[in-house]
Amino acid sequence: MLAHSIRQFDACDAAAVTVLMHASVHAAGGRGYTPRQLAAWSPRAMAPEAFLARVSDGRIIRVAETLQGRLVGFAELVPSGHIDCFYCHPAGQGVGRGLYLSLEAWAKARKISSLTVEASEGARPFFLRMGFTFGERREICRNGVMLHNWAMAKPLP
Repeated sequence: MLAHSIRQFDACDAAAVTVLMHASVHAAGGRGYTPRQLAAWSPRAMAPEAFLARVSDGRIIRVAETLQGRLVGFAELVPSGHIDCFYCHPAGQGVGRGLYLSLEAWAKARKISSLTVEASEGARPFFLRMGFTFGERREICRNGVMLHNWAMAKPLP
């Protein structure tokens, strides 16, 4: 297991987050998607300024970093209970669980009744292990190419 800590996102993390997101799509996202679909999903790392503009809506963002300060994962939770982005370095064993538990604790503290996510093919088994159930397969168009994900939900006590 990779030694890491979870903390709140800071704007200075934006460049590392966008590089991690792009690398994660192409390394771990390949399960269930063609190279053409991966290229449409993430043709290049997003500009840090574009990322900061996208996340300026009040969402909660947690990052996981190694004890040496290297970013190895991040997750976003919209205050309605929707997990938007959730990406981890492929070698970051245990990172996803820590990030998820941080988001779930935040949601429970605010009495959010359920969490939802649109999980990729590769992320679906992780969310099932975290107690989510999956519903329908959803087709989406990204950069002119069709992809799919899974609508998943978890009620919170």
